[in-house]
Amino acid sequence: MNKNNKIYIAGHRGMVGSAILRELQAQGYKNLILKTSSELDLRDGHAVAGFFAKERPAYVFLAAAKVGGIVANNTFRADFIYENLMIQNNVIHQSYKHDVRKLMFLGSSCIYPKLAPQPLKEEYLLTGELEATNEPYAIAKIAGIKMCDAYRSQYGCNFISVMPTNLYGPNDNYDLNNSHVLPALLRKFIVAKDEGQDKVVIWGSGTPLREFLHADDLASACIHLMRNYNEAGLVNIGVGEDISIYNLAELVKEIVGFEGNIVLDTSKPDGTPRKLMDISKLTKIGWQAKIPLRDGIFSVYEEIKFKFQTND
Repeated sequence: MNKNNKIYIAGHRGMVGSAILRELQAQGYKNLILKTSSELDLRDGHAVAGFFAKERPAYVFLAAAKVGGIVANNTFRADFIYENLMIQNNVIHQSYKHDVRKLMFLGSSCIYPKLAPQPLKEEYLLTGELEATNEPYAIAKIAGIKMCDAYRSQYGCNFISVMPTNLYGPNDNYDLNNSHVLPALLRKFIVAKDEGQDKVVIWGSGTPLREFLHADDLASACIHLMRNYNEAGLVNIGVGEDISIYNLAELVKEIVGFEGNIVLDTSKPDGTPRKLMDISKLTKIGWQAKIPLRDGIFSVYEEIKFKFQTND
């Protein structure tokens, strides 16, 4: 992949796609193809075929997806499996049809079995039952991995798959109805501080363990792998360390400067007990994360701290 190649970033307005866009631009890549969802509906097979026939990208980062937290995944189960399958089927197939040199499919750590041994190794895929709340989304992502491998096997396509851990960073989703845990916590604590509340309620028992990777680190890893990884299967992308949801809430509370209490709502689901990625494969390929969790959360807080204020 050189600076003159035509590169298509599917989903360039999302947290992942926008991070990849920023990193490519920072590294001097200028021949970038960007289409909003209103300009190109990736669920529309005819539209996607026409786009690839016209643009003929050499490289594709497939970061477009319908995403959300536990409640959204569990409520809109049909939407999550249908829309993600349509998006990835269209982009992967047209990449094959129009001779894309290399495609990267971005999945999610939720592809692994709910009770898989920790840390999660790539070979644990399909060795047990999935977490029920996000099973449709996970199945769609597993299908994407297998589709890339099938096109590699049958047609010789250099399509690779990467599985990021939990992400945070610029352009995250802060809607409390369908956001992930870290942006939801940031919003809750910012609003509670602004409104002078005496407590913040967090979902579940607080005991589940999660790993968090800044989107800028993910983008760096993706570009490194696009240059250096050309195999079937998948590669985990993470930091190799996790933190309990309660301790994460305490960290966010400290960064925001909220002085009230943290209250647990145990009527809400916990999700998977633990999700920690085994990143030994990624490390051997020559990449590791650089942004510490506290620094990363602080940078996001500085960016959004006035976003949810209600007082004049």
